[in-house]
Amino acid sequence: MNLHIKGGRLIDPANGVDAVQDLYIAGGRVVSIGTAPGGFVPNRVIDATGLAVLPGLVDLSARLREPGFEYRATLESEMNAALAGGVTSLVLPPDTDPVLDEPGLVEMLKHRARQLNQAHVYPLGAITVGLKGQILTEMAELTEAGCVAFSQADVAITDTNVLMRAMQYARTFDYALWLRPQDPWLAADGVAASGAMATRLGLNGIPEQAETLALQTIFELQRATGARVHLCRLSSAAGLKLVRAARAEGLPVTCDVGAHHVHLTDIDIGYFDSNCHLMPPLRGQRDRDAIRAGLADGTIDAICSDHTPVDDDYKLLPFAEAEAGATGLELLLSLALKWSRDCRQPLSLAIARVTSEPAKLLGTRAIASCGQLGLGSHADLCLVDLEEEWMVSADTLLSQGKHTPFLGMELPGKVITTIVGGLIAYQAVR
Repeated sequence: MNLHIKGGRLIDPANGVDAVQDLYIAGGRVVSIGTAPGGFVPNRVIDATGLAVLPGLVDLSARLREPGFEYRATLESEMNAALAGGVTSLVLPPDTDPVLDEPGLVEMLKHRARQLNQAHVYPLGAITVGLKGQILTEMAELTEAGCVAFSQADVAITDTNVLMRAMQYARTFDYALWLRPQDPWLAADGVAASGAMATRLGLNGIPEQAETLALQTIFELQRATGARVHLCRLSSAAGLKLVRAARAEGLPVTCDVGAHHVHLTDIDIGYFDSNCHLMPPLRGQRDRDAIRAGLADGTIDAICSDHTPVDDDYKLLPFAEAEAGATGLELLLSLALKWSRDCRQPLSLAIARVTSEPAKLLGTRAIASCGQLGLGSHADLCLVDLEEEWMVSADTLLSQGKHTPFLGMELPGKVITTIVGGLIAYQAVR
């Protein structure tokens, strides 16, 4: 399909573009910007007057619950949610059931995703067999099957010798390890951040040292091996301070933060609101402010949704018994825009944190042109009304998971149309 997207405000941070320009798409790629190429005949003209034309969002952590947890959500339901949020590329953690530790499982998942012909799916392979932290997987074979990097999801490798060997293996083949820094012993049985709020509510706390100790171990092993590490969902000011020092030292480290942690603190738990039971836990205002500053100065590379749909049976329980997690795919763009508005940061910077910057972290093994709209790039994009606000509710969310700390809130930025590979994949009802 040849598409002519007319009169929209094209915002493409990767290419430094923020201007009202027409976009021309043919063969699933961007073929011209501004003026039509010779002989171009559109099959459809989309009037984007008053709308922003953005690259499709790249989400670095989205659990689609398939395979293994289809009773909570399905690939189809969560892909629909992704498209409604303007997300066209998804990174899947390996903690499915069965775990993504064999090439056949990865190939099956990618085949299933291709059949749906919706958002692009980029699996993370497990670092260890069964995520048990003992035997390394065959990373080379998993890469050939389609894995873009390797992770333990939320399961720590307690044996540092195994983590050392994983880094050596990864360094040899220039793979990246995606690690969530949390010491399992300090975090054991914890459900909230240590501090006055957890004490007042009688909840078991997770101290910030659970993050900082894990970070120091990772950095020491990086110094010994030279492995590339991406740190997933940092949560503390102290942790960010260590990351800044590691980067200044020249260690090959990047990091992201969950969208919830950009706006919320442990105070938002209120009277045991289990929608605020997240992992890592919501921390104090000082930590949230440090996260906001880290996004502004580039210490944090990207914002992810940390999409983890949880059903009523596991969420509508006392706080300490409820399962950690929240839906986030449809909120990712709006929460990035809210950060820009609340913290008076450039709009293009907020959009970069959910498009071009996370795309860089996928590496050359993924589609190199996702997260941008330059000439020849894949035509993955969304049309957004930046001025429209929408109410977050169970009725407005397409995800099968309806639990989020932002229920009942109005958020900025309404996705009107999402295009994947030059085809219209989502159209909002207006």
